[in-house]
Amino acid sequence: MAARLNPEHDTRTRAKIQTSQLVNRLMKHANGKCEMSQTQVRAAEILLRKTLPDLNATEMLAEIRNFVVSAEPLTEDEWSAQYSLPN
Repeated sequence: MAARLNPEHDTRTRAKIQTSQLVNRLMKHANGKCEMSQTQVRAAEILLRKTLPDLNATEMLAEIRNFVVSAEPLTEDEWSAQYSLPN
């Protein structure tokens, strides 16, 4: 195997490793395989909020456009009558 040019992990890689370690520890705690104090659980929660996106705050804006391929082109009014979504 070829030697790596830069053997150190970059900052993003270290953050991913640390995040996965926190998740693994919390999963073990939830499954009763290890004990954690309330302070440790809260600290892990705070650190995870800094590294993982909060899905509750995610907003998606999208514009839906329909395209239809036809051998016989329709007028704009015919297309709207045939393919527009009901209100």
